[in-house]
Amino acid sequence: MQHSPHASAPAGAITDVPGIEAGHFTDTRRPTGCSVVIAREGAVAGVDVRGAAPGTRETDLLAPGNLVNEVHAIVLAGGSAWGLDAATGAVRWLEEHGVGLDVGVTRLPLVPAAVLFDLPVGDARIRPDANAGYAAASAAATGQPLAEGNVGAGAGAVVGKMFGMQHAMKGGIGTASVRVAGVTVGALVACNAVGDVVDPDTGRPLAGARTAEGDALRDTRRALLRGEPPHPLLAGSNTTIGVIATDARLTKVQAQRLAVAGHDGLARSINPVHTMSDGDTLFALATGRAAQHPGMMVLATMAAEAVARATVRAVLAARSLHLPGGPLLPACADLRRAG
Repeated sequence: MQHSPHASAPAGAITDVPGIEAGHFTDTRRPTGCSVVIAREGAVAGVDVRGAAPGTRETDLLAPGNLVNEVHAIVLAGGSAWGLDAATGAVRWLEEHGVGLDVGVTRLPLVPAAVLFDLPVGDARIRPDANAGYAAASAAATGQPLAEGNVGAGAGAVVGKMFGMQHAMKGGIGTASVRVAGVTVGALVACNAVGDVVDPDTGRPLAGARTAEGDALRDTRRALLRGEPPHPLLAGSNTTIGVIATDARLTKVQAQRLAVAGHDGLARSINPVHTMSDGDTLFALATGRAAQHPGMMVLATMAAEAVARATVRAVLAARSLHLPGGPLLPACADLRRAG
């Protein structure tokens, strides 16, 4: 089987962007966790929500017409709505380290967040909390290489659920970066999509809904177009969430447009995407450390590319998972070996 460079080449990481730190907390009691992207000196931020069932915090703060211009971290978490509590822990860590907006009497850390639904993977009573967010922020500060796959917000992620969990595969979290003309754009993506993850260059599925035999991919797009009925889906039970970061200097409007462009990367690497059952949300951060600015056309292209590569990395780095009392969720690597 031949694979494009997206499926094999080193992808880089969001931490290649100057001024950006990132870390994970992975719960050992069940597959869930959270991931934190930190900009200690503040970063101009934007967000774009495309899925119909999002779980978010502080996204209104990022609207271009609203007052605050910079944020200090973004939290991605499992645990559905409960996972939003992880942002509280990240805020606490940032406050302890003197990071935040100077409001005179103290520094106030601004930390938007988004969550994905991983509650069916193990004991749903276990989900990321404030202590998890604190631990992920602490891990970000170590400067260790950023892990991918079954870690952080991707620990309980599953892809390809269109025809039922018994035909699905393990999702995960991935990261990538692109550098052009002295400017870097990186992405961190936790992929829990209802659709398939596909090679952006060829459209060939890499991970997703499997056939009844379980050893091959069904190709969800083609199956739906053939008339195969989808499994009934709980709204919000899927989602791809992520962060785009760049060292280019951007306005708040431009940061929001960069988040918009990032969804082009999701559209290239997930099919179908932005469904009624997904809460797809992408944030954008701009640290402004680069002396150059290649223009928004180039930056938007870089953002879409970084997101697509990070999404592919999320499933390539994932490892199989056996649900207690439930089906085996194979990983992309398992189907490669079987093929």
